Amino acid sequence: MKIGVIGSGDVGKALAGGFLKHGHDVVISTREPAKLADWAKQNPRGRVASSPEAAKFAELAVLAVKGTAAAAAVRAAGPENLKGKPVIDTTNPIADAPPVNGVLKFFTTFDESLMERLQREFPAVGFVKAFNSVGAACMVDPRFKGGKPTMFICGGDDSAKKKVAAVADEFGWDVADMGAVEAARAIEPLCMLWCIPGFQRNEWSHAFKLLQ
Repeated sequence: MKIGVIGSGDVGKALAGGFLKHGHDVVISTREPAKLADWAKQNPRGRVASSPEAAKFAELAVLAVKGTAAAAAVRAAGPENLKGKPVIDTTNPIADAPPVNGVLKFFTTFDESLMERLQREFPAVGFVKAFNSVGAACMVDPRFKGGKPTMFICGGDDSAKKKVAAVADEFGWDVADMGAVEAARAIEPLCMLWCIPGFQRNEWSHAFKLLQ
C-alpha cells in the first residue's frame, strides 16, 4: 500500500519504519525536514514531504501527533486529501499538565473521546483508533514472553477497520475490534494505564493482552 504518515515524532517514525519493513511505500510528513534527517538516512526508501503531500499520496494514512494538535494537523493535511481513506488515529487527548502519581490528565471526558471530536469535524475521513496504548518501540513486530499482545481498535467505517486490522495483524498483533467510534472513550484511557508503570518505575516495555 501507499502509506502517508502525518507526524514526525517517535510514533510516526516507528510506524513509518514498520510499513517500510513490511514492504509498503511510505511518505512521512514534517514541518521541519531537518528533524527527519537521521530517519531518512536509515530509511532511504521512505520519502519526507509536507502533510498535504503525504495525505494525497496515501491509500492509508496515519495520524501521529500530539492530541492537542490533532485537529489542526488534519486541517493542515487537507481533509479533502483524506476523504474516504482509512486513517489510523494514534492520538490521545493528553492535557498539557504533569501526571499525578503517574496518572496522565486528559482534556476530554469519559463521555467524549478525541476521536469522536475528529470524526465529527471531519466526517468524510475513516478514522480508526489504534496504536495509541503502547510505546513506539513495541509497535512493530513486538516480542513478549506471554505471546502476541492485543491491539484494540474501533471506528465507524467497517471497511477502514478491516484495513487497519490487517495492518495490526501484519505488524504482529492480535486484533480486538471494540466497535463504533464511541468505543474510543474506553480505548484512549488505556494510554493512561499503560503509562503508569513508566512514570512510577521507568518501565515502558509492556502491552495489553485480552484473554478469551
